[in-house]
Amino acid sequence: MHSHVIPFLRKNAVLVIAFVLAAVSCCIIPPDAQYASYYDLKTLCCLFVTLAVVCALKNIRFFSILAHRIIILTGTARTAALALIYITFIGSMLIANDMALITFLPLGYFIFSVAGDKKDMATVFILQNIAANLGGMLTPFGNPQNLYLYTAFNIPTGEFTRIMFPPFILSVVLMTACCLFLPKRNLRIASTDKNKEFTLPVKRTVIYLTLFAVSLLMVFRVLPALPVLILTVSALMILDRKALKMVDYGLLLTFVCFFTFAGNMARVEAVRSFFDALLQKNTLLTAVLSCQCISNVPSAILLSQFTNQYPALLVGVNIGGAGTLIASLASLITFREYTSHYREESKNYILRFSAFNFGFLLILTLFSLFVLKM
Repeated sequence: MHSHVIPFLRKNAVLVIAFVLAAVSCCIIPPDAQYASYYDLKTLCCLFVTLAVVCALKNIRFFSILAHRIIILTGTARTAALALIYITFIGSMLIANDMALITFLPLGYFIFSVAGDKKDMATVFILQNIAANLGGMLTPFGNPQNLYLYTAFNIPTGEFTRIMFPPFILSVVLMTACCLFLPKRNLRIASTDKNKEFTLPVKRTVIYLTLFAVSLLMVFRVLPALPVLILTVSALMILDRKALKMVDYGLLLTFVCFFTFAGNMARVEAVRSFFDALLQKNTLLTAVLSCQCISNVPSAILLSQFTNQYPALLVGVNIGGAGTLIASLASLITFREYTSHYREESKNYILRFSAFNFGFLLILTLFSLFVLKM
């Protein structure tokens, strides 16, 4: 039993923490009728549908095939890294940051390991991680905290884009600049991999892309959530039940736990006074610092209970995903993936990860403070 518990705790560290916090908060505020108001069912529904469709697309290798064909066009470590980072960056805008990393990190390992060039693997992994965290900031469904805040504050889509566009553009510039320092060493991918034929099942691809488009219309409030949920589940029950099993239910349960924790804490007067005081001083800095300690998703849920300053909160919980390893679930996913291949290099990875992430965090925080004052 011990051999199963430890791996589970490592893999689901954020869920375990969320569950413990929820349980403790339930001891402070015993369950009552008010609990029903804690849970944002639309956010959970949107998240489930998006994850399910992405899993279906992943099962037909849609993202891997698309990425592989782009990577084949590159010839050096620098251009390969740029391609991987931009693919992850764009992918996080469309399929959420966690799914983008789960999909494209193995591709990065594959490209550099097959080419026999492992010198820059850690840097590429770290930049892919930053790309996933910061690329997802531009769309409501790119990061889980975005989807929650977009729904909770009923933010107009145009305003959401306007708020997130400046830090998004700066992130693109910074990531591109980092890649330019990578060497131009030639990558020689085995010819068998270059010539391997990749085909997509046309009917399923069309259906899944249609479902993905429908899910986006739901996120953007064009279509109601319940009919889209029923349509998606019905279609996948027929075409790909495995996709429904592959959905990250741990992430959904993590949201439920944090909804419980945040809802209960908002009812504790001492906690309310504490966060009210901090948020009145500076909402963005409070959000950034909170992310470093309890991650960006719980920070968004918790702090939203105490402020209506959603522009600063939205920016803070997005750029706050950079920094410590626990600032974002995506960072833990990247660390786990890298150390599964290079366990002995975990210390060096953390040092390099911290240098890159805190550098990005400092620049983006100073820039965002300036922009929000304008």
